[in-house]
Amino acid sequence: MEKPLQGLRVIELGQLLAGPFAGCMLGYFGAEVIKIEPPGGDPIRNWREVKDGTSLWWRSLARNKKCISVNLKTEEGRALVKELLLSADIVIENFRPGVMENWGLDPETLRKQNPKLIYARISGYGQTGPYANKPGFASACEAISGFRFLNGYPDEVPVRPNLSLGDSVSGLHAVIGIMMALHARDKKQGQGQVVDIALYESMFNLLEAVIPEYHGADIVRQPSGTTVTGIVPTNTYRCKDHKFLVIGGNGDSIFRRLMAAVGRDDMANDPALATNTDRVLCEAKIDLVLSEWCSQHSLEQALAVLDRHRVPCGPVYDAKDMMNDPHFNNRGMFEQVEINGEPLKIPAILPKLDDTPGATEWAGPELGAHTDEVLKSLGMTADQIDELKRNGVIADS
Repeated sequence: MEKPLQGLRVIELGQLLAGPFAGCMLGYFGAEVIKIEPPGGDPIRNWREVKDGTSLWWRSLARNKKCISVNLKTEEGRALVKELLLSADIVIENFRPGVMENWGLDPETLRKQNPKLIYARISGYGQTGPYANKPGFASACEAISGFRFLNGYPDEVPVRPNLSLGDSVSGLHAVIGIMMALHARDKKQGQGQVVDIALYESMFNLLEAVIPEYHGADIVRQPSGTTVTGIVPTNTYRCKDHKFLVIGGNGDSIFRRLMAAVGRDDMANDPALATNTDRVLCEAKIDLVLSEWCSQHSLEQALAVLDRHRVPCGPVYDAKDMMNDPHFNNRGMFEQVEINGEPLKIPAILPKLDDTPGATEWAGPELGAHTDEVLKSLGMTADQIDELKRNGVIADS
């Protein structure tokens, strides 16, 4: 079955997460993604849980990519990469601003010969502005974006989710930008453009009403623990078996069903709790009732009751819970690859398309695994490739 991005060539430059996550998504949906790594490989090959010398994360993040290792510190290496970039539809790079210009691989230079090129640039603070040259890891960018301030409890140290969220969200923004640029290219008879993605701006894009609330009402939204400011009830509750349950009962009719489910018809029919605005004023009282009810029921019991009353709710899952859940499995949320003869489950990539779905074709490969294939696509002979290897321009697989 043909995938939607089949026929597009993507060159992925850079390391770690934001750019590679964007490349992973494009490759999953059919683009030919050629990942250019430094001689030692992308650091994620050795991050977190390592098995048989390679990170399990790498096997997922680098799926469907053709990997070639090039020494960009050499003139020959840069010339080789330039050839690849000129053959591409899309470039994804996440170096510090100015690096690609110093190498002569910047969009202005390349688009003179390849005007259709879509050039996605991912950095901490964008390609322009006073912070452009600051180091831009996701942790710092999540902080300055305003996102971190809202996480945790009032008057305590802000917390971070145990994920590189800024990188992944920026990767998603890069894919969105690339798709829009492709659509514009189709309308402009092959004219490419630069997609400028900043990690801090991608997280800033998630802030909902934080800015207009401040500018229009002089309100600085504060962290709110397990709740969401101005929406009641929505919270996380501990059940009798010490498992956690999230309940979202903030719709007016949903609230009435929720209160009936927990045996509080008096609150369900109380005019003083009829709207969300009313309930915000009584948040502590409502949360106390729900906390006490959950503490008297196991998670399974509470879910059964709330499901019968059509109240949005859900258990707090970890990885084991997800992999054992029938709905996750029915929806095909896990795919299996083979690593050295052993099976490994990795997550499917969304969204789901019913006519041209994506799929994992192979797991993240070994360093330089596709060197010969990629260079032969440029018309190089085996002797030329061997000479590049001998000169240290490219790594042998």
